[in-house]
Amino acid sequence: MKDTRGTAVAGRHLPPQPSVRAGWGAHSAADAAGPAAAAAPRRGLGMRVLSLQTGLIALLLPMAAGLSAQTPLRWDGQTPAVQGLNAVYSPHATMTRVYPGAGLKVMPLAEGFDVAEFERIAQSLIDERKVPGMAMAIVQGGRVLSARGYGVTDVNSGERVDEHTVFRLASLSKSFASTAAALAVHDGDLRWDSRVVDYVPTLQFSDPSAASRLTVAEVLSHRVGLVRNAYDRDIERNADYVSLVHKMANAPMRCGPGECYAYQNVAYSLIGDAIAGASGKSFEQYVAHRVFRRLGMSDASYGLDGIAASRSWARPHVYGRGGWTSLYPKPTYYRVAPAAGVNASITDMSKWLLAQSGYRPDVLPGALLATLHAPLIDTPGELHGSGWRRERLNAAGYGLGWRIYDYAGHRMVFHGGVVQGYRGAMALLPERDLGVVLLWNGATAAPTGLMPTILDRAIGLHDRQWIEVDDEAPSLFAERGLPPLPVGETDETPVGAAGSVSNAKPY
Repeated sequence: MKDTRGTAVAGRHLPPQPSVRAGWGAHSAADAAGPAAAAAPRRGLGMRVLSLQTGLIALLLPMAAGLSAQTPLRWDGQTPAVQGLNAVYSPHATMTRVYPGAGLKVMPLAEGFDVAEFERIAQSLIDERKVPGMAMAIVQGGRVLSARGYGVTDVNSGERVDEHTVFRLASLSKSFASTAAALAVHDGDLRWDSRVVDYVPTLQFSDPSAASRLTVAEVLSHRVGLVRNAYDRDIERNADYVSLVHKMANAPMRCGPGECYAYQNVAYSLIGDAIAGASGKSFEQYVAHRVFRRLGMSDASYGLDGIAASRSWARPHVYGRGGWTSLYPKPTYYRVAPAAGVNASITDMSKWLLAQSGYRPDVLPGALLATLHAPLIDTPGELHGSGWRRERLNAAGYGLGWRIYDYAGHRMVFHGGVVQGYRGAMALLPERDLGVVLLWNGATAAPTGLMPTILDRAIGLHDRQWIEVDDEAPSLFAERGLPPLPVGETDETPVGAAGSVSNAKPY
């Protein structure tokens, strides 16, 4: 995919670039039973506990990143602090109880956690033609318990999905961008409080002072101040990223930078400019070098060219009267690479889960991960929607490229993604040292119930069968007050690459 950032892009004038580090060549991006008795707190209490982060974790985040000289991350000042602490969301849990070797005695998976059962469920979704193909990875205790493909990459060819079949990740890509930013901060090339306008001098908002105040951390936590999903419809109409950045000068603002939450794709991708300007490499090259290669993610890439060059890759599918129909991927959301540009196999994603669980400190230090996974702002809209959300979530927030939930009293680090015929979800349960990722190549919500089924079994809950979740696309239109997309465009979801906004589901 043609790079849209770098040091001289569409008339942008980035600051002087640091010298390229030794060793950086001209590489491309292609290159235990805990009873459920840890009973879930009441929802009101859960939200108050999450709000307590406002005053406490902010004091620890600079220390977590080893950057005590930096200004602490700004928190939503509207949520009141309350008395008391809860292990699910306390700063102590974030700092010392999340990663192996950091003082946490991880609880074993609950009795009845059966990987073979989950593999059978995945296969049944294929057998019942609920989805053309999918892949699932489960990691726990530093080991890969399962990383397999199911079904076909394309209903026309019948090629089987295997452990190296590449899927489009959509908004799961956001965690790669935030991790890349954290590495740049760790290396001293960037700061969490760096001003984005230093790397995008032409950036303007309708509030004349807003652009000069916007920080890297605010971009990564969707606290830019714009209305949610600003210009996503333009992306879907093939607009390019640079022109949409210029249009931000006309976008309505809900608040000042750092003051409220509204999910973004175009604005989120400003982090790519900051990383490019700070590192002297294109955003895609930086992630390929600092993340993909060092973690051994050999199937991972960015962009349409990246997925099309893969040995095996899953085509997107939509369902009609004649059954599943395969499509060729649209380039649209690939143009906002930090928000939605990554392609990866389930083998790659198992390595990603292990790294995000703290098992690759040589690449991702535990303190860096603690900073990424700490909630910065409440997102109560995430408590609504599908059945498992209503019944299992007690609190919800957004960190840096990750959602953080209270799942039935257990800390959950999560993100989902949707784009033209692809869907996916990934979750970490640090208390059980468990990671799960699901990827599939059909415009359907049918596999979504497998995620809460696995999480329930991990913590010892057996009262629900979530796999029967209905397709949620119609409700997404209704919640955003949008008419259904015209016939022929049903492969696109109403929330584009994100499938994850403040008042909808991350699917």
